[in-house]
Amino acid sequence: MNQVWREQALSESVRLKLVHGDLTQEAVDAIVNAANEWLKHGGGVAGAIVARGGEQIQRESDEWVRLHGPIHHERPAWTSGGRLPARYVIHVVGPRWGEGDEEMRLRTTVRSALELALSLGVQSIAFPLISAGIFGYPPMQAAQVILETLKAWGQEHTSPSELRLVIYERALVKAIAEHWEAWLT
Repeated sequence: MNQVWREQALSESVRLKLVHGDLTQEAVDAIVNAANEWLKHGGGVAGAIVARGGEQIQRESDEWVRLHGPIHHERPAWTSGGRLPARYVIHVVGPRWGEGDEEMRLRTTVRSALELALSLGVQSIAFPLISAGIFGYPPMQAAQVILETLKAWGQEHTSPSELRLVIYERALVKAIAEHWEAWLT
Protein backbone atom coordinates (compact mmCIF):
# COMPACT_ATOMS: atom_id res chain seq x y z
CA MET A 1 0.00 0.00 0.00
CA ASN A 2 1.34 3.41 -0.96
CA GLN A 3 2.11 5.80 1.89
CA VAL A 4 2.33 9.60 1.90
CA TRP A 5 5.56 10.68 3.62
CA ARG A 6 5.39 14.44 3.10
CA GLU A 7 2.66 16.82 2.02
CA GLN A 8 2.56 20.55 1.40
CA ALA A 9 -0.07 23.04 0.27
CA LEU A 10 1.27 25.02 -2.69
CA SER A 11 -1.81 27.24 -2.88
CA GLU A 12 -5.39 27.18 -1.62
CA SER A 13 -6.26 24.55 -4.20
CA VAL A 14 -3.05 22.59 -4.98
CA ARG A 15 -1.26 20.02 -2.79
CA LEU A 16 2.10 18.35 -3.37
CA LYS A 17 2.81 14.90 -1.90
CA LEU A 18 5.84 12.64 -1.59
CA VAL A 19 4.65 9.03 -1.74
CA HIS A 20 6.49 5.81 -0.99
CA GLY A 21 5.08 3.02 -3.12
CA ASP A 22 4.23 1.64 -6.52
CA LEU A 23 3.33 4.16 -9.23
CA THR A 24 1.11 1.58 -10.95
CA GLN A 25 -1.10 1.40 -7.84
CA GLU A 26 -1.77 5.14 -7.62
CA ALA A 27 -5.51 5.87 -7.74
CA VAL A 28 -5.14 9.19 -9.57
CA ASP A 29 -6.47 10.59 -12.84
CA ALA A 30 -3.07 10.18 -14.54
CA ILE A 31 0.32 8.68 -13.93
CA VAL A 32 3.42 9.79 -15.78
CA ASN A 33 5.51 7.18 -17.56
CA ALA A 34 9.23 7.76 -17.99
CA ALA A 35 9.41 6.40 -21.53
CA ASN A 36 11.72 6.30 -24.50
CA GLU A 37 11.08 8.32 -27.67
CA TRP A 38 9.43 5.40 -29.50
CA LEU A 39 7.18 4.38 -26.57
CA LYS A 40 8.56 0.85 -26.45
CA HIS A 41 7.71 -0.12 -22.89
CA GLY A 42 10.14 -2.97 -22.23
CA GLY A 43 11.60 -2.36 -18.79
CA GLY A 44 11.77 -0.07 -15.79
CA VAL A 45 8.73 2.07 -14.98
CA ALA A 46 7.37 1.67 -18.51
CA GLY A 47 7.57 -2.12 -18.36
CA ALA A 48 5.84 -2.17 -14.97
CA ILE A 49 3.05 0.06 -16.30
CA VAL A 50 2.33 -2.28 -19.23
CA ALA A 51 2.67 -5.39 -17.05
CA ARG A 52 0.03 -4.09 -14.64
CA GLY A 53 -2.09 -2.03 -17.05
CA GLY A 54 -2.14 -4.49 -19.95
CA GLU A 55 -0.96 -4.67 -23.54
CA GLN A 56 -3.64 -2.12 -24.49
CA ILE A 57 -1.22 0.57 -23.30
CA GLN A 58 1.52 -0.67 -25.63
CA ARG A 59 -0.93 -0.91 -28.56
CA GLU A 60 -2.15 2.65 -27.95
CA SER A 61 1.47 3.81 -27.65
CA ASP A 62 2.38 2.16 -30.96
CA GLU A 63 -0.60 3.88 -32.59
CA TRP A 64 0.45 7.24 -31.11
CA VAL A 65 3.94 6.94 -32.60
CA ARG A 66 2.49 5.81 -35.94
CA LEU A 67 0.26 8.89 -36.09
CA HIS A 68 2.47 11.53 -34.41
CA GLY A 69 6.04 10.27 -34.52
CA PRO A 70 8.39 9.88 -31.56
CA ILE A 71 7.91 11.94 -28.42
CA HIS A 72 10.46 14.30 -26.85
CA HIS A 73 10.73 16.38 -23.70
CA GLU A 74 8.55 19.16 -25.14
CA ARG A 75 5.93 16.85 -26.63
CA PRO A 76 4.57 14.01 -24.48
CA ALA A 77 1.93 11.47 -25.48
CA TRP A 78 -1.00 9.95 -23.64
CA THR A 79 -2.85 6.66 -23.60
CA SER A 80 -5.59 5.15 -21.50
CA GLY A 81 -4.59 3.55 -18.23
CA GLY A 82 -5.79 0.13 -19.33
CA ARG A 83 -6.33 -1.92 -16.16
CA LEU A 84 -4.48 0.60 -13.96
CA PRO A 85 -6.41 2.59 -11.34
CA ALA A 86 -5.37 5.73 -13.30
CA ARG A 87 -7.52 6.83 -16.24
CA TYR A 88 -4.55 8.05 -18.28
CA VAL A 89 -0.86 7.41 -18.72
CA ILE A 90 1.08 10.47 -19.84
CA HIS A 91 4.26 9.30 -21.56
CA VAL A 92 7.30 11.59 -21.36
CA VAL A 93 10.89 11.26 -22.38
CA GLY A 94 13.30 12.97 -20.04
CA PRO A 95 16.91 13.91 -20.62
CA ARG A 96 19.78 11.47 -20.66
CA TRP A 97 22.47 12.41 -18.16
CA GLY A 98 25.46 13.85 -20.00
CA GLU A 99 23.63 15.14 -23.07
CA GLY A 100 23.71 18.76 -21.86
CA ASP A 101 21.08 21.12 -20.41
CA GLU A 102 19.67 18.23 -18.38
CA GLU A 103 18.06 20.41 -15.70
CA MET A 104 16.30 22.64 -18.23
CA ARG A 105 15.15 19.60 -20.22
CA LEU A 106 13.83 17.85 -17.11
CA ARG A 107 11.92 20.96 -16.06
CA THR A 108 10.47 21.20 -19.58
CA THR A 109 9.51 17.51 -19.47
CA VAL A 110 7.62 17.94 -16.19
CA ARG A 111 5.86 21.13 -17.37
CA SER A 112 4.92 19.49 -20.67
CA ALA A 113 3.33 16.58 -18.79
CA LEU A 114 1.40 19.04 -16.60
CA GLU A 115 0.21 21.01 -19.63
CA LEU A 116 -1.05 17.80 -21.25
CA ALA A 117 -2.72 16.80 -17.97
CA LEU A 118 -4.45 20.18 -17.87
CA SER A 119 -5.77 19.70 -21.42
CA LEU A 120 -7.10 16.24 -20.44
CA GLY A 121 -8.94 17.65 -17.41
CA VAL A 122 -6.76 15.75 -14.94
CA GLN A 123 -7.15 16.77 -11.28
CA SER A 124 -4.60 14.37 -9.76
CA ILE A 125 -1.31 13.22 -11.25
CA ALA A 126 1.58 11.05 -10.04
CA PHE A 127 5.16 11.32 -11.32
CA PRO A 128 8.06 8.89 -11.05
CA LEU A 129 11.69 10.04 -10.86
CA ILE A 130 11.91 10.83 -14.56
CA SER A 131 15.35 10.10 -16.09
CA ALA A 132 16.78 8.64 -12.86
CA GLY A 133 16.77 5.06 -14.15
CA ILE A 134 18.57 3.95 -17.29
CA PHE A 135 18.90 7.57 -18.45
CA GLY A 136 21.40 8.06 -15.60
CA TYR A 137 20.16 11.29 -13.97
CA PRO A 138 21.34 11.29 -10.33
CA PRO A 139 18.18 10.47 -8.31
CA MET A 140 18.49 13.21 -5.68
CA GLN A 141 19.14 15.86 -8.33
CA ALA A 142 16.18 14.58 -10.38
CA ALA A 143 13.96 14.68 -7.28
CA GLN A 144 14.95 18.25 -6.50
CA VAL A 145 14.31 19.46 -10.07
CA ILE A 146 10.97 17.64 -10.30
CA LEU A 147 9.76 18.89 -6.89
CA GLU A 148 10.81 22.49 -7.62
CA THR A 149 9.02 22.34 -10.98
CA LEU A 150 5.87 20.91 -9.40
CA LYS A 151 6.00 23.61 -6.72
CA ALA A 152 6.27 26.38 -9.32
CA TRP A 153 3.37 24.89 -11.29
CA GLY A 154 1.19 24.55 -8.19
CA GLN A 155 1.79 28.17 -7.23
CA GLU A 156 0.81 29.38 -10.72
CA HIS A 157 -2.10 27.03 -11.55
CA THR A 158 -5.16 25.58 -9.84
CA SER A 159 -5.11 22.29 -11.72
CA PRO A 160 -4.15 19.54 -11.35
CA SER A 161 -5.00 20.03 -7.69
CA GLU A 162 -3.01 17.04 -6.45
CA LEU A 163 0.61 16.55 -7.53
CA ARG A 164 2.49 13.45 -6.39
CA LEU A 165 6.06 12.25 -6.63
CA VAL A 166 5.99 8.47 -6.16
CA ILE A 167 9.18 6.60 -5.29
CA TYR A 168 9.48 2.84 -4.88
CA GLU A 169 12.80 2.69 -3.01
CA ARG A 170 12.28 3.38 0.70
CA ALA A 171 15.83 4.68 1.30
CA LEU A 172 15.44 7.18 -1.51
CA VAL A 173 12.06 8.36 -0.17
CA LYS A 174 13.70 8.86 3.22
CA ALA A 175 16.56 10.88 1.69
CA ILE A 176 14.14 13.06 -0.31
CA ALA A 177 11.96 13.57 2.78
CA GLU A 178 15.00 14.90 4.64
CA HIS A 179 15.44 17.60 1.96
CA TRP A 180 11.72 18.32 1.51
CA GLU A 181 11.55 21.56 3.46
CA ALA A 182 14.86 22.95 2.15
CA TRP A 183 13.83 22.33 -1.46
CA LEU A 184 10.27 23.60 -1.12
CA THR A 185 10.60 26.75 1.00
